[in-house]
Amino acid sequence: MKFLAALALGFLPLAASAALRLDGDHVEVKPKPEDEVVTVTFSFKNDGDKPVRILHLESACSCLSATLDSPTYAPGQKGTGKAEFKVGSFTGRQEKTIQVTTDDPAQEEWIVPFILDIPEVIEIDPKMVQWWLNEPPLPKTVTVKMTGTEPMKLTNITSTRDSMGFAFKEVKPGREYVVTLTPKSTADILIGALKLETDSKIPKYQRQLAFFGIVRQPESRKAETAEGEKKPSS
Repeated sequence: MKFLAALALGFLPLAASAALRLDGDHVEVKPKPEDEVVTVTFSFKNDGDKPVRILHLESACSCLSATLDSPTYAPGQKGTGKAEFKVGSFTGRQEKTIQVTTDDPAQEEWIVPFILDIPEVIEIDPKMVQWWLNEPPLPKTVTVKMTGTEPMKLTNITSTRDSMGFAFKEVKPGREYVVTLTPKSTADILIGALKLETDSKIPKYQRQLAFFGIVRQPESRKAETAEGEKKPSS
């Protein structure tokens, strides 16, 4: 009986399957520095043996939206999607996803990954300058590099806090600047920013921010510092 049952099962049709497959591992997007919005198309295919109906599309980020060219994809059918990315203030490598909900129990959610490589036109290092509370108010520096194809000048700086002194000098004309920050005192906790103004032709790069702060030193760091001071110098 067991043999007959196994034989009968062998003649049953294989379970139908469906699989939406992206052409490639991800969708690559390369905006230009001046782009505010960039649109990209991507292709995929239903590699399964039954139709797939699209129920819903949802983005993991409000900056990314997408549409597909059909509500249903037959077995073997190729499809095309269109995605729109709002660049805003994003720079560098960004990874975003679109979640596609389908009627296929074996693939209820299909994730479409996007990798965006947004060129940096201004590089600020470090973005945050920090002093510990009550440490000596010694000057610290920030390097500003204009890394785009066109040179840009740093034309002006203002601070959100009067208690933070600053000055800047040009190292390479239109390419590199050094900003020196010096707090008048580190006796009080402080958070603020320097507003950097440039002569960029691209509006979003005409104003940049570098941050500074006077913060309380964590207890764990205090213990490490005290332990280090106890060790004899070699």
